[in-house]
Amino acid sequence: MSRRLILGLCAALIAGPVAAQITPSPRAVAVTFDDLPYQASADALCDPAQAMTLTRDFLVMLEPLDSHATAFVNSGKVCEAQAPTLLPQILNAWLDAGIDLGNHTASHINIHATTPEAYLADVDAGAPAIQAALEARGRTLRYFRHPYLFTGETQEKHDAIGAGLSERGYVIAPVTIDNVDWMFGDVYRKAERLGDEALKRRVGEAYVAYMTTVLDFFEPYGAEITGGREPAQTLLLHANTLNRDWYPRIHALYLARGYVFVTLEQALEDPIYGHADTYVRRNGISWLHRWTQTDGRPIRWEPEPPAWIVAANAGTVEDLAAAVAAGTAGP
Repeated sequence: MSRRLILGLCAALIAGPVAAQITPSPRAVAVTFDDLPYQASADALCDPAQAMTLTRDFLVMLEPLDSHATAFVNSGKVCEAQAPTLLPQILNAWLDAGIDLGNHTASHINIHATTPEAYLADVDAGAPAIQAALEARGRTLRYFRHPYLFTGETQEKHDAIGAGLSERGYVIAPVTIDNVDWMFGDVYRKAERLGDEALKRRVGEAYVAYMTTVLDFFEPYGAEITGGREPAQTLLLHANTLNRDWYPRIHALYLARGYVFVTLEQALEDPIYGHADTYVRRNGISWLHRWTQTDGRPIRWEPEPPAWIVAANAGTVEDLAAAVAAGTAGP
């Protein structure tokens, strides 16, 4: 871990002088939210009133938590008719809240279904609105996050995308902790459509419980790569109603486990992020797995989400309603 990061993290926990006492570095996590403007219907993101309500409610939730988050934008999610006015309003609301922005491509493109040239064109299409919002504040667009965490399923694609992003000056935003919150978020939206508050609570509680099992796995797993110390983590979450309602519980969980919240820039100062990554597969996985395989060790996979969440994600709202009626929608 860099000297700057160590000093910054220790300062967050140590008040006043400490004589002749060694304080271990706290755990650190950089929180990131993908899929801005929001994981919502196309109709909601084409309605300025709905889109801004979703945005403001999420930011009101984040305001007291001091998460130092970074958010990644799919600029093409806002319908073309509203994009010139609505998208800048949304991006400026996030920036006003003190949250940095990165590029997540315009359309959340899947590299497995296209060419490197088309992929990089979608990267370019996603950039102008984010660049304009940042440059108006004297800042630059730096970060890129791969949709689905897919980096290319062939060496040719992997290398072409990597070279193209490097030429554009992007810093890749890796992910070390992925708790598939998108899956829980999908089931949560289905419960919302059913108007089932009890089911929403079951999904939320399952989400927090699963995050606990994920941390139990990834904390020692990450320490194996670094020779014993836990690296600064990067957490992948999404802007959705699940996190609007339940992220405060996730935040509290991290605090209870001794984490301090740092910026993405601070987390990336940890030397682990300079580790080589030779992983080339048709899969989007944690960088801890990528580095493990690069080091010649077999990947050990994190625990699976609850079976009922997996089933509810794969099924329709009607399937979920039937499962509720049968008493099988939940632990």
